Amino acid sequence: MNRTAKHMFGFAAAKAIQMVIVLIILSMAVYIIAQNCPGDPLRSYYGDGLERMSEEERELARKNLGLNDSVVVQYGRWFSNFFDGNLGISFKYKQPVSEVIGKVWLNTLALGVISYLLIFTMAIVIGCFCALHEESLIDRWICKVGIISSSIPSFFMAIILILIFAVNLRLLPAGGAYSYGNSHDLFDRILHLILPVTVMVLEHLWYYAYMVRNKLMEEARKDYVLLSRAEGLSSKKIMVKHCLRNIMPSMIVVMAVAVPHIIGGTYVVESVFSYPGMGSLSFEAAMHQDYNMLMALTIITGAVVLLFNLLAQLVSEYIDPRMKYEGVI
Repeated sequence: MNRTAKHMFGFAAAKAIQMVIVLIILSMAVYIIAQNCPGDPLRSYYGDGLERMSEEERELARKNLGLNDSVVVQYGRWFSNFFDGNLGISFKYKQPVSEVIGKVWLNTLALGVISYLLIFTMAIVIGCFCALHEESLIDRWICKVGIISSSIPSFFMAIILILIFAVNLRLLPAGGAYSYGNSHDLFDRILHLILPVTVMVLEHLWYYAYMVRNKLMEEARKDYVLLSRAEGLSSKKIMVKHCLRNIMPSMIVVMAVAVPHIIGGTYVVESVFSYPGMGSLSFEAAMHQDYNMLMALTIITGAVVLLFNLLAQLVSEYIDPRMKYEGVI
């Protein structure tokens, strides 16, 4: 194993240990905050049936669910079960947490992956177009429209699109992942994805398109570009074959760092569109004090965010050795 490989392995191992520590601290913080929020998990579990229960029955129910124990004991029990692969029972759904998440995680994955691919594909195309037409009227208009669209909160934009396309025009469904009884209809699922994906793209597109535009404009001012123009190469060919290729390593790092931002966006959009995914589950778990569900979703989301941050650092080191850490904590 050469020196670079040893460094990368040591850095990755150290960051993996750090990730575990961060996830443990995160789980402790979320559990304590959830325990101290107003509300009663018994109501989540029993619903309206709680009103018909006597005090003795309620006390027995709390004991059976382990809610009478201290926060430290409850967290310790959850922590032990988690490392045994047991995520517990959802108070709201009365099913194992793993089964509930297993039914919806593909919905979140579809929304996130489609939005991610569209955002960066369109960002590169728009960035190249604006760089080729720098300071032109169309470049200025695209910049203004992009700034406005990215400044509108995603929940407000979602409501506006629902009013236009679902309520007034009745062209698209207002929410959900599919119509009743059409869970296996691909076309119906695509229709339900159009509005959520549109909100995701409009919310994040211009930030990355503007980044591509500025990097290409900076690259276009370098000496090799002037030399290429002197040799008779067209601006479009220089931009696509040379400038874009040279900025792609840094854009790959940006794409890795963007994953947590896209995940956060999907969680908000899912809540607005009542789209059954991990974002909707997170909102419901927080509202109903469904501790086991909330903890599982927190750990999964935190692990994904930390993993892609680690990936971005490893990729940036591999692309640019100057970014290599001098020491590994």
